Amino acid sequence: MLSVFKSIPTHMDYKGQKLAEQIFQGVILVSAVIGFIYGFTIQQFGWTVYIMLAGFMISCLLTLPPWPVYRKNPLNWQPALPETSGENRDKPQENQKKKKHK
Repeated sequence: MLSVFKSIPTHMDYKGQKLAEQIFQGVILVSAVIGFIYGFTIQQFGWTVYIMLAGFMISCLLTLPPWPVYRKNPLNWQPALPETSGENRDKPQENQKKKKHK
């Protein structure tokens, strides 16, 4: 059963994160404006809060799961360096001769 959960992708690329943040802020802003105008019109602050909460839930549904639209620009990682023997694994500074200052 755990293999099912491990097969679900859980990452976003940087451009996807930026897009998700913009969508989140846009939906919250639009719901806040609509909620304020509607609540002001009918003189009920509760409706403003309900509309804001609905906008928050919609924005969470749109941005929290790693939808494929947020994974279109993956990073190209450098290839791994091959393993070397134990002799060459020392730091490069240790291999150089130390100079004495006068």
